[in-house]
Amino acid sequence: MSVRRIAETQPESFEFTPDNLEWAEELIAKYPAGKERSAVIPLLWRAQEQNDGWTSEPAMRLVADMLGMAYIRVYEVATFYTMFQLSPVGKKAHVQVCGTTPCMLRGSKQLIEICKKRINKDPHKLSEDGNFSWEEVECLGACVNAPMIQIFKDTYEDLDEDSLVKLLDAFAKGEKPKPGPQISRDLSCPEGGLTSLIDVPAYVPLNLKSSETTSEDTNTEADIGQAAATKLMEAKPVIDLEKDEPSEPQAPLSDVDKAEAERMPEDEIVTNGAPAETEAKAGEKSTPSIDDDARPDSLENPRDGEADDLKKIKGVGPKVEATLNSLGIYHFEQIAAWSAENVEWVDAFLAFRGRIGREDWINQADILSQGFETEFSKRAKYNEKPSNKPAEGDE
Repeated sequence: MSVRRIAETQPESFEFTPDNLEWAEELIAKYPAGKERSAVIPLLWRAQEQNDGWTSEPAMRLVADMLGMAYIRVYEVATFYTMFQLSPVGKKAHVQVCGTTPCMLRGSKQLIEICKKRINKDPHKLSEDGNFSWEEVECLGACVNAPMIQIFKDTYEDLDEDSLVKLLDAFAKGEKPKPGPQISRDLSCPEGGLTSLIDVPAYVPLNLKSSETTSEDTNTEADIGQAAATKLMEAKPVIDLEKDEPSEPQAPLSDVDKAEAERMPEDEIVTNGAPAETEAKAGEKSTPSIDDDARPDSLENPRDGEADDLKKIKGVGPKVEATLNSLGIYHFEQIAAWSAENVEWVDAFLAFRGRIGREDWINQADILSQGFETEFSKRAKYNEKPSNKPAEGDE
């Protein structure tokens, strides 16, 4: 970093305006006793804003006196941080041109030439009318929108020679041009709209209502996303993220999320020992009888008065566990001992349509009955998004 020195010509004094003084005193009071000097940077910045964009030596001394600091300490701060201008700058605009590689490759050298012609051939020198100055700086942090400049607090991006000339003309007239990209792009979004990640997402929250979308002829990325969400809601089942009552998944999920997405809907939960009524579907078997020979062996009560936590089995939620208990099924070893006929009976009784086999309850129960953990039970044990989390109020 180059050596930074204060200007040779300095004003005789500096005082905060009444409003700025009140602001400074309130800021200092926020720091603990003995730590007030931590306010040095914001105070110097406010002094610079008041002093036409540059930090004078009297301003540094005033800040030092307010914070009980040695003058040299405040001088060190002001000369270290390039945000502080140490000599007078243009009253209407001090143009900081980013010259780092992305901006250089996209035309920052041409912008510097404009500054040399319009303002002064040398950086940190005032224009003839004293209203403008310029300098080349390092990265200003909007490389996607290169080339760019910063004028005081604001950045102006996606520039070329013509747009920079228009900006300088506007500042010369006392106008305040709109900061940000100077082309038809939204912030740092792609020019010309999306070219990737344009597929409609698999799931969209129900709180994206059609009435909240804008007209179809809008072209911002936010509008495109809202329009896609609306089309999806009209064409596909969605998950209500608030009620946690998902439809069948529309895309591959992790094991944990899949179990969550396949939890039994309320209208299929068994109550009082019998399944709720559901519409008969073609090819489905009727609900099996409680007295059917294929029903698994049951217990009147859990052994030693303590039932196993069946929710450790992926696919068993609190209500399914309660239903299994009502059938006399309390322990992992009971489920591990089910025959194919038992599985078919329970699957039909719970209206699961083959889910017991898909989720391999038998193997999970066998592992758990031997005192070991499954991947799913480990996650549930340590609260790593367990799939069978009960709904609010369901204990």
